[in-house]
Amino acid sequence: MNAFGSQSMAAPLKRVLMRSAKNSMRGADRAAWHYGPGFDPARAAIQHAALAEMVAASGAKVEWIEDREDGLSDSVFTHDPSLMTDHGALILSMGKALRKDEPALHEATYARLGIPILGRVEGAGQVEGGDCVWVDKHTLAIGRGVRTNQEGIQQLANILGPHGIQVYGFDLPLWQGEEACLHLMSVISPLADDLALVYAPLLPAPFYQMLRGRGITLVNGDADEFYASNGLSLNVLPTAPREVIAVAGFPKTQAAMEAAGCVVKTFEADALCIACEGGPTCLTRPILRQ
Repeated sequence: MNAFGSQSMAAPLKRVLMRSAKNSMRGADRAAWHYGPGFDPARAAIQHAALAEMVAASGAKVEWIEDREDGLSDSVFTHDPSLMTDHGALILSMGKALRKDEPALHEATYARLGIPILGRVEGAGQVEGGDCVWVDKHTLAIGRGVRTNQEGIQQLANILGPHGIQVYGFDLPLWQGEEACLHLMSVISPLADDLALVYAPLLPAPFYQMLRGRGITLVNGDADEFYASNGLSLNVLPTAPREVIAVAGFPKTQAAMEAAGCVVKTFEADALCIACEGGPTCLTRPILRQ
């Protein structure tokens, strides 16, 4: 079996990078990190451990970034500082200033795991993993918004082009402002290669047209649940095609996925995901999907 490679959002998850919330979130300044009033570091750590158990039970091997009290509270959201390809890892550059030191954690972990680095977003470039969506293994869509800029998108296009991968940038709305952050993956969660959960009103129109043109069926998440959760009802993690892990408490969105043939498992995440604006996808960086 390969040790790394992931150019699908929903192929069976075999290996994944995570970081415990036990120490990294301890003592976090709620206001500084833009966490909600429901944030509780002790409960967040328990809820994170429950998610990790579910991921492992799905058959994926969890690779852990060293857990220490380094003040990098958002580093539990391992989806953002790097992106995996079939050719190696891409080290990204964070648009949120408080997260600027996180890519180095990923690079050090990949070195320890023997995973090659394909390239890096550098200089004025910014790209966060939450803005990156594999439409298929040859097509990467990237949201251009408050955390990802054109310079970063161009750098990734330059790195990936020689490997036969086309990169498309799509403009995102500001929505609730710069601090709240709307990633492209805030409005789409692939459920299988031909199926995706979306909140269509915030999808960039050209991206919507691309998805439809590729024959991808779109499942609409419940609008009230989307707003009540600040988009977290839509943030679901496929462990295999049509097998997903979601935040508990959004029955209408869950029912929509089940009606589309998905098996949905949920976990309690009010102190972690809802309070900190990052769901199960955000808490995982796939290293190997195949």
